[in-house]
Amino acid sequence: MDISDATARCDAVLEAIETAVIADREVLETVLVGLIARGHVLLEDVPGTGKTLTARSMATALGLSFSRIQFTPDLLPADITGTHIFNEQDRTFEFSQGPIFTHILLADEINRAPPKTQAALLEAMEEGQVTVDGETHSLPDPFFVIATQNPIDMEGTFALPEAQVDRFMIKASLGYPDTAGAVELLDRRLTRDQQTPSVEEMVTTDHVRTLQAVPESVHVESDLLEYIVAITEATRQSPHVSVGVSPRGTQRLLEAARAYAVLQGREFVTPDDIKTLVPPVLAHRLVRTPEAAVEELSEREIVRDILANVSVPTV
Repeated sequence: MDISDATARCDAVLEAIETAVIADREVLETVLVGLIARGHVLLEDVPGTGKTLTARSMATALGLSFSRIQFTPDLLPADITGTHIFNEQDRTFEFSQGPIFTHILLADEINRAPPKTQAALLEAMEEGQVTVDGETHSLPDPFFVIATQNPIDMEGTFALPEAQVDRFMIKASLGYPDTAGAVELLDRRLTRDQQTPSVEEMVTTDHVRTLQAVPESVHVESDLLEYIVAITEATRQSPHVSVGVSPRGTQRLLEAARAYAVLQGREFVTPDDIKTLVPPVLAHRLVRTPEAAVEELSEREIVRDILANVSVPTV
C-alpha cells in the first residue's frame, strides 16, 4: 500500500466516523494517528461528549473487534486479563481470556480502578501481551487502547501513575460541539429510529495492519530530528517542569509525526506536523512544579511556550 492509497483509506474511515460523531476533524485525526502509529490514546472529557461512541465507531469503520471495560474501584486485574478455570472433564486448568483480548479496547474511566488494576494494562500496552500465572498470551494484532477519564468528578478516583500516563502516545479531548454541531446532532437524531448512530465498515483488519506499516516509509530530514530533540530537551530545562519528556516520548513524537504525514498525503514530515502534535503527544508527559500548579499553568500552555522559543528549521 502506497501513501496515497493509505491517505484515501484513512479519509474514508474518518468520514465514516463523522457520520456518527460530532467532533472537530483535527481531534479525530489525532486519535487515528494514535492507531496508525501503533500507540494508545487517552481521552479526557466530561460525560456525554461521545468518547464511547468515538471508540466504537472507529472499531466498526476499521473492521476491528471492540471491547469495553468499565473501570471501578472493585475491578481486579483478572477481570481484565482473564484467569484459569478448572475443567472438570479433563481435570485441568484452562485459560479463559478476559475482555482485553480484542483489537480496540475502551478502558472507560480508567482512573476509577486502583493502581494494581491499572497496572494490568502496562504489559499489554507496551508489548501486546499479558502474563497470567506465569504464562504469556499474545493479544490480537493490532491492539489499541482508548482510555477515558473525567477531569471534573475526582471523588473515588486514583491518579494514573507517571509510568501509565507515559504509555499513552496521545492525550486528547473531544470537547463540546459548537452551535452548528449541536443542531446537526439533533437533526441526525430526527432521521433515525435508534438512539445510537451506526457507521459502515470501510477497511478490513488486514488493511489496518498494512496502514500501520506505511509511516515507516515517510522521510524525516535530519534537521527535523534535531528539532524534535530540541523540543523535548527544552521540557527538561523549563522552570515550570519538574520532570520533562522521556526518551520514549521523544520517539513517540517522531512516530506520530510520520503517521500524521500519511493522513495528510505526504511522503515527508514538515515542521508544522511536529508543532501540531507536540501538545497532544508531549503535554501529558510533563510533571509541573508546585509553583506552576499554584499558578494554574497547564501542561499545554507550557509546551506552547516551549514551541514559541525553539527555533524552527527551514526544510
